[in-house]
Amino acid sequence: MEAVLAALTLQAGYNAALVTLGAALLGFAAGTAGTFLFLRKRALVSDAMAHATLPGVGLAFLVMVALGGEGRSLFGLLVGSALSALAGLLLVDGITRRTRLAEDAAIGAVLSVFFGAGVVLLTIIQTLDRGRQAGLESFLLGSTAGMLFEDAVLIAAGGATVVALIWLLRRPMTLVAFDPGYAAATGVDTRRIDLAMMGLVMAVTVIGLKLVGLILIVALLIIPAVTARFWTDRVERVLWTAGGIGAAAGYTGAALSASAPSLPTGPIIVLLAAGLFTGSLLLSPGRGVLAAVLSRRRFQARVHRRQGLLALARSEPIHDPLTLRLLRAEGLIRPDGVATDKGRAQAAKIARDERRWDVAREVHQDTALTGRYDGLTPIEEVFTPDEIAGFDARLGPPHPVGG
Repeated sequence: MEAVLAALTLQAGYNAALVTLGAALLGFAAGTAGTFLFLRKRALVSDAMAHATLPGVGLAFLVMVALGGEGRSLFGLLVGSALSALAGLLLVDGITRRTRLAEDAAIGAVLSVFFGAGVVLLTIIQTLDRGRQAGLESFLLGSTAGMLFEDAVLIAAGGATVVALIWLLRRPMTLVAFDPGYAAATGVDTRRIDLAMMGLVMAVTVIGLKLVGLILIVALLIIPAVTARFWTDRVERVLWTAGGIGAAAGYTGAALSASAPSLPTGPIIVLLAAGLFTGSLLLSPGRGVLAAVLSRRRFQARVHRRQGLLALARSEPIHDPLTLRLLRAEGLIRPDGVATDKGRAQAAKIARDERRWDVAREVHQDTALTGRYDGLTPIEEVFTPDEIAGFDARLGPPHPVGG
């Protein structure tokens, strides 16, 4: 426990602190970049780009070894993965634009071919007697073991650059994400913005390979954005909330990995992000499961209350236990089922509103207005007091509800 607290408070060593801060910045960049991908409904593109990086890692290693190096330079491996991901992105775009294949089919083809090629290259590399092959598999699941100071600086600097570019391009990317047709009509080059969006996602994918791995970077791109969407409808709030969620997952996950080096960094970060997603799914006030259950229960209670009051107004017996319990709890009926004065007044109001709506349909032929009646919306929320008084004049005096 002490090791965990030390890592979380950046007391576990200079390099561990740097890696933790770099992971937080990477998580923030991934959350913000993934937001536009999520809003554009192109989440699968990130999967294709992530898998397309693997052959680039292998080829970069082989090139560096052929030039006399060890092949383990993180900068060189990231450049190779970036070029490979760019080739995959352009290939998906070209297949989609120049053939009749849908984007998901193009993504599936590119993803499988590039990933298969990458696995073959890594297998070949493991049989070589040159270079330092150990550790290349960390690009699959992520790892901070053996990460150097300059590696952490490279990841942090790349994440900061991505965040800055997202801030500069946030408005055109938001417009293209929601309404590409309108964006094109206003002079925005939607294809360039799409490519810029994909390029930022590709950059996050590449710089996140060492920490999270190509298999799990997709989750870090998408989960924070989906989680943030549970809490707000505003694009900028979704953007920064997703960044905050990604940063929290990256920071905590890297700290936990630093305190327990045997645990892989990428899976921990993704599991923490998934935990935040699960909590939001259950507890968010607008779209959460709990809010939906409570809303449904409130709706059912309103329906039972209305039906019970209508039964009182018509002097009909009430048999439903839930209806009886609700009416008793509000003091509308006595324990023996007889209506109280308050219950009779409410029943008379419900019955009269039913008749008022009948008159409203006769007076107003506007179905957009009278069609709003669902049996639960108070008539006062639709018509003005003067209009309701006119309905009452046509109805005559109200009829009392008997006891």
